[in-house]
Amino acid sequence: MAKIKRSLSARQRIKARYGVVFVLPAFLLATVFMIYPLFASLYLSLTKYNFAFDTKPQFIGIENYVKAFNDSAFIDSIGVTAVYSILYFVLVMLGGLILALMLFYAKGKTSVFRTAYFLPIVIPLSLSSFIFNWILQKNYGLLNYFLADILGAGHLTREWLSTNPWAMISIVVVSVWATVGFETILFLNGLQALPEDMLEAGIVDGATGFRTLFSIILPNLRETFAVTGIWAILQALKVYIVPSLVTWGGPGTATTVMYMYVYRQSFTYLEMGYGAALGFIMSILIMVLSLLNMRISKKV
Repeated sequence: MAKIKRSLSARQRIKARYGVVFVLPAFLLATVFMIYPLFASLYLSLTKYNFAFDTKPQFIGIENYVKAFNDSAFIDSIGVTAVYSILYFVLVMLGGLILALMLFYAKGKTSVFRTAYFLPIVIPLSLSSFIFNWILQKNYGLLNYFLADILGAGHLTREWLSTNPWAMISIVVVSVWATVGFETILFLNGLQALPEDMLEAGIVDGATGFRTLFSIILPNLRETFAVTGIWAILQALKVYIVPSLVTWGGPGTATTVMYMYVYRQSFTYLEMGYGAALGFIMSILIMVLSLLNMRISKKV
């Protein structure tokens, strides 16, 4: 018996060694491309380092973080991001849920509609942003042309990209259009995973229409709401391409979101240390909001 135990333990040790060999490449990749850059960025955030003028980083402790919370432009970008995030979160969640419910209850083939909803995600976001920038132009944009020359409603034309609140509304609409299809697919998967007998039992008990929706369907989509909510929060807080290419952050700084401000500090003004600190602040904010969304989804 002792020999068997010794042989088994030896065999297990051999398997463990093979396991280490197989895991080692992934660990090295994670170290090189994730762990090392993370700690290097953390150190950089504690230094004063302008890539153009400084020969090497100068350690200054938490001064960059103190500077960030005294930087009115950065605080303004947080406010802009908050407004954008709230509008985007509400619209993309509602839009995805409504479209998913329509597909779920639709009779017949819905593959064409699923493809149509998902198609904007396949199109590169930079290309979509350039197209919408052209559509929303004041003088030669397609939207104003359609309103004024086709519908004869010239009084409805606007400077969509250079006035408030239309600039903010424009980037929110473009972002929702580009991503609502993914939310739709996630919600539809959650709906299709619901047990049919549960829905049938609700109908037998007299639950129809909105009562079925609010009493049976939505309460059983908590996990789906958690996943879609976290995804929507991440998309909202790390938005960059749409405001950069559609409104260029304007008018003024009205659509300059956090990500744009961090990018400008890091790669336009080459303040690498300050930009790294801003990036860590933004990452912490994203983590806190994601955890808060998970906590709320569990309690609802």
